[in-house]
Amino acid sequence: MKSKKIIAGAVTLLAAATLAACSGSAGKDIISMKGGTITSSEFYEEVKHNSAAQQVLLQMVINDVFDAKYGKEVSSKEVDEAYNDMAKQYGDQFDQALASAGLTKESYKEQIRTNKLVEYAVEEAAKKELTDENYKAAFEKYTPKVEARIIKLADEAKAKEILAKAQEQGADFAKLAQDNSADATAKDGGKVTFDSTSTEVPTEVQTAIFSLDEGQVGAALVPVVDMATYKADYYIVKLDSKTKKSDKWEDYKDVLKDSIVSTKQHDSEFITGVVSKALQDANVKVKDQAFQNVLSQYISTGEKSATTEAPTTEKSDK
Repeated sequence: MKSKKIIAGAVTLLAAATLAACSGSAGKDIISMKGGTITSSEFYEEVKHNSAAQQVLLQMVINDVFDAKYGKEVSSKEVDEAYNDMAKQYGDQFDQALASAGLTKESYKEQIRTNKLVEYAVEEAAKKELTDENYKAAFEKYTPKVEARIIKLADEAKAKEILAKAQEQGADFAKLAQDNSADATAKDGGKVTFDSTSTEVPTEVQTAIFSLDEGQVGAALVPVVDMATYKADYYIVKLDSKTKKSDKWEDYKDVLKDSIVSTKQHDSEFITGVVSKALQDANVKVKDQAFQNVLSQYISTGEKSATTEAPTTEKSDK
């Protein structure tokens, strides 16, 4: 299930105002009071080291670079659909959630658009990884469709009790699942059908099932920890049947293609590489030393000259 979470990009009004001050009103009064004023340039100098301001600038750079290159690939309809989907999940609490994240309707839609632009670029880059070598590597790790049954319990002691019953001669695994499983498959006797590219069944559970013979019940509980709550669920597994694997990777080309692309889309190092290349191709330069590290996560210090413009000298650039 998708987590209901708004990832804040422009997290504070302070940061947004900081970068707005960069946009051309240097020296303009933004606050007046008895005895003096605060100008936009003074404000900028004061808060430009703020981490939130750095994050806003990074998002602005990424948005501008990717919009220039892939802007036509993301429609306003897609953005609206994603926005409405999140609004539906939050219901009456959506406005409050936006406010808590320092976002407005407009800024959140901008964030969604930026994310989709990057997602498109990553997918296009991932498609370039569809080489015979990568297909063969994915094929080696691939296990075709299996039919199995699972029982999910939150209480370990109860799970051990049910496991013992499931291992008894002539045990009705489906009935045990219907009576005890906390999984959505309980009403169907715990039945699941999947292959090794599936995401519906936890990886630990898949591994345990793939190691079984047809008709066999797993010898031990399979613990699966929810990394959001750090709580474990305990699975009891049984393999009903498995599909014989072909010797030719070409027979699974479509499913392997989806697997390769999906793996790259979830690989943080690969995503970073895509963003890094886009920034370098756009010849992004940081002109204010206060922001010299804003792109450091995407471009190494060894390429600093390509991202941070040196102070002006009498010598002309080559």
